[in-house]
Amino acid sequence: MTKETIQTPAEYIAQLPADRQEIVKAIAETLSQNLPEGFQQVMSYGMIGFVVPHSIFPDGYHCNPKLPLPFINLGSTKSHIALHHMGLYASSPLLDWFQSEWTKYSTKKIDMGKGCVRFKKAQDVPLNLLAELAKKMTVNDWIQTYQTQFRSAKSPG
Repeated sequence: MTKETIQTPAEYIAQLPADRQEIVKAIAETLSQNLPEGFQQVMSYGMIGFVVPHSIFPDGYHCNPKLPLPFINLGSTKSHIALHHMGLYASSPLLDWFQSEWTKYSTKKIDMGKGCVRFKKAQDVPLNLLAELAKKMTVNDWIQTYQTQFRSAKSPG
């Protein structure tokens, strides 16, 4: 099975190395159970994605309007599990909250870029923190944040 032929999150998880399957499934289930109503779980960019479907946001993603608006992607690479959270990237208050909460849920140093959190070991994934993070932004919050950030990025000066 190649990245291009994977059609469902279950297929994605099944093709992972055995030591990654359980934790990626647990992260996906944690997100799915805690995200506010309206987000949809799909395959997105070759990863498990949580998106705002076109039925809610017909404009889709500005980079490719045929795609639904991405919010969270979950993927596994050779060296780590990656959680790409667009809300962390676009919302400084959410990013600040997440970084300040990290030490309450993990003794490990946080490994992240602006919107990507990397986990090298399954036991290092703070599922309870990810559950809290998932609850922090509704579909409407994300659409508003996305539109504000996109407009401000396109405006001159």
